[in-house]
Amino acid sequence: MFTGIVTEIGSVISNGQRNDVQRVAIACKFKPEDLVIGGSIACNGICLTVVSHDGGEGGETVFEVDAAPETLNVTTASEWDIGYRLNLERPLKVGDELSGHMVSGHVDAVVSIVDREDLGETTRFWFELPKSVSGMIAPKGSVTLDGTSLTINSVKEDRFDCLLIPHTLQATIWNERKKGDRINLEVDLIARYVARLAETA
Repeated sequence: MFTGIVTEIGSVISNGQRNDVQRVAIACKFKPEDLVIGGSIACNGICLTVVSHDGGEGGETVFEVDAAPETLNVTTASEWDIGYRLNLERPLKVGDELSGHMVSGHVDAVVSIVDREDLGETTRFWFELPKSVSGMIAPKGSVTLDGTSLTINSVKEDRFDCLLIPHTLQATIWNERKKGDRINLEVDLIARYVARLAETA
């Protein structure tokens, strides 16, 4: 489990096919001892497994993850070229402060940024709203976008928006995002189960 609070930014340094999986090497500032082989890590909101790690050049740590065919089909992982930057978060530990919201790392949809409004220190992003998740996106509710816990500001027909504060823009890759970029979306866990209960009632 994660919280949607990004703690590091990583960069893809290699990406190659190994049988039916895509092995991705990512450089970051995490200490090697903070990355457990076989443990989880959220990369742009996708829960992946650390399969190796070592110390890289310039004090960086390089770790590898495998993206399975299902992950490549339903997330943006297939688009991670060399140099692609990623929001990273290590898994939640028992007793850790829950500053964002409960995040599983299971992507529900890939959405596109349909508009970006720079409003001074804050920035508003508008996203398309797929029908598959429309019933689980509500104003003032939580959503995870590329691994970042955000508050939904408003929902209008086939789109919704989030307003990002300066800290979020600086501590994540969001300041690099532009209209047309594709984003991993995970709905709030509570909203997911409420929608499922309503569907089966």
